[in-house]
Amino acid sequence: MTYKKDMKDMEAKILVAVFGILLIVLVNWYFFFSKRTKVKASVKEVGIQKIKVIVKGGYDPDVILVKKGVPVRIDFYRDETESCSEEIVFGDFNIRKSLPAYKTTSIEFTPEKPGEYTFTCGMGMMRGKLIVE
Repeated sequence: MTYKKDMKDMEAKILVAVFGILLIVLVNWYFFFSKRTKVKASVKEVGIQKIKVIVKGGYDPDVILVKKGVPVRIDFYRDETESCSEEIVFGDFNIRKSLPAYKTTSIEFTPEKPGEYTFTCGMGMMRGKLIVE
């Protein structure tokens, strides 16, 4: 009797471990390998590159292309109340700004050097990329 019980316990443990590993793989794929939306900023106003980003479980678009030396205005519209998305951080530009729920918050700066720059939520879980050409 104890042998069958031990086998069932072992099967349950293996099932839980396999399920846990699959969840870890899925989460890592979502955050690091899922398809990213790439959008080039448009110049609607004289000399300002402008882009609108929706914040809801991530950033849409999450890859933004801009030109160096031209001022950039990114309008973040936070379409949720999740605590992770309360703040936007552009570490390379020393920008950290609060994003109120269901409101648009503008961030303006001028990228001087070409390269790829990450922007994140305050917790560092949601990520986007600014590509300066």
